[in-house]
Amino acid sequence: MQIKLINIGFGSIVNANRLIAIVSSESAPIKRKIQEARESGMLVDATYGRKTRAVLIADSGHVILSAIQPETVANRLNAKELDTPEDDEEIQEAEQG
Repeated sequence: MQIKLINIGFGSIVNANRLIAIVSSESAPIKRKIQEARESGMLVDATYGRKTRAVLIADSGHVILSAIQPETVANRLNAKELDTPEDDEEIQEAEQG
């Protein structure tokens, strides 16, 4: 399986293959999930002090906080899925000269 990485803001990158859900941080059940993860040491805060807008749930039980909208994270994930290895090679060639 090829590793797919996704930018979740401010230079933070996660393995997209390990994500189960990308949700908004506004609901009470998600807020409880965040608190439980904080207490158990399974919380990764990638907001850099900004407001939490998206909560990413990983298959390992980790909860990852992001300051970008869930839709933006999903769009980035979908954009990565549409990329092909040929596209990556073309980009690398263009960057080299």
